[in-house]
Amino acid sequence: MMRPILIWLLLLLPGQSLASPVVHHWLTENGARVYFIETHTLPMVDMRMVFDAAGARDPADRNGLAMLTNDMLVEGFGNFDSKAIAEGFEDRGAVISTSSLRDMAIVSLRTLSAPKYLDPVTDLMSQLVSKPSFPQDSLERERARALQGLDHALQNPGTVAKRKLFSTAYADHPYANFAIGNREGLNAISRHDLVDFHHKHYVASNLVIALVGDLDMPQAKALANKLSSRLERGKRSAPLPSVKQVDAGETRIEFPSTQSHIMLAHIAVKRSDPLNFALKLGNHALGGGGFQSRLMDEIREKRGLSYGAYSYFLPMQEKGPYLASLQTKNEKVDEALKVMRDVIRGYLEQGPTQEEIDMAKNNITGGFPLTIDSNKKMVGTLAMMGFYDLPVDYLDTYVDRINAVTRKQVIDAMQSTLSMDGMVTVVVGKGK
Repeated sequence: MMRPILIWLLLLLPGQSLASPVVHHWLTENGARVYFIETHTLPMVDMRMVFDAAGARDPADRNGLAMLTNDMLVEGFGNFDSKAIAEGFEDRGAVISTSSLRDMAIVSLRTLSAPKYLDPVTDLMSQLVSKPSFPQDSLERERARALQGLDHALQNPGTVAKRKLFSTAYADHPYANFAIGNREGLNAISRHDLVDFHHKHYVASNLVIALVGDLDMPQAKALANKLSSRLERGKRSAPLPSVKQVDAGETRIEFPSTQSHIMLAHIAVKRSDPLNFALKLGNHALGGGGFQSRLMDEIREKRGLSYGAYSYFLPMQEKGPYLASLQTKNEKVDEALKVMRDVIRGYLEQGPTQEEIDMAKNNITGGFPLTIDSNKKMVGTLAMMGFYDLPVDYLDTYVDRINAVTRKQVIDAMQSTLSMDGMVTVVVGKGK
């Protein structure tokens, strides 16, 4: 049997056309949205349950509640404690994990597709997601772990910079929340808070199920129903508030580090916005194309101010940020920051050259197969598509939509989305 990467390489040979995997989509009996790709390359199934139950849904005085709720799912249900749950998966060679971001609360499972392995671990996953017991002793242990993790994260100047950047750029919006919480919020969370949050957000109408692997359609539909059947139908989470643009500003934070971290942010774009294709192309030439990008060329190659400078768009349910970042010697902060701003300003005024557009298209479309060259990558892409309500033909049309973007569309998209007047700056380090 040919390995997946070899198949992709053959598809990329001259004269060959790239065939995207077929995506199937339906609703379960109680309203969960399902996205499925059938592939029999490996006797495995990757599944991901994604709920609109992440940091953006934290109450103002309980920052960290979404993360703790998600982490606590594997701590117990019914007569099963965390040890019994772990053994239930490990004994069958399955791997389960949880994670919580700003938009998405995720439960992932990888297992063998043979029924003797698949059926029992799917049943375990269904029960721990739908009927967690949230034991008090586990809550105290997870709270302590979360507080320790928070303290460790805040010893990193990059984390300090990003946290300040989001809290400044998003002000009172839920996206200002730090996904791993804050000390006040974590200490205030009770078991009752976990139960209420789970009851409100972990419902079928608020769920996307992504499935990739060694299943046919009847098996996939049965599996999806099994995963969601124990959940109440409930209601989909209300839309998040709109994001308001803030004025440009600069914050400098003293930090005992040998280098300073410089980060810029600007409120930018939703995941569902058609401008994303033009913005991706535009940013590739500005700061997303590695050594081929202007930021890297001007800051590293020409001046040696940093080992690397990059930028990217982070589209979310509501307008996510444009982020640009670099690290430099403390005494070089002002010079590096000026060059970074000048490069971005000049790029927004003049736009990319046609040569830069062509190179970006070649790099993005040429690298596209590598973003879905494994079951794990495909299940992540499917979950993203479902969560953000992207069209089912998103994978089929991706390359064509990138290639269809013109230089003028890139310039218009970048200029309508970004301006230096709305660019927030944070510097963390020992610079002046």
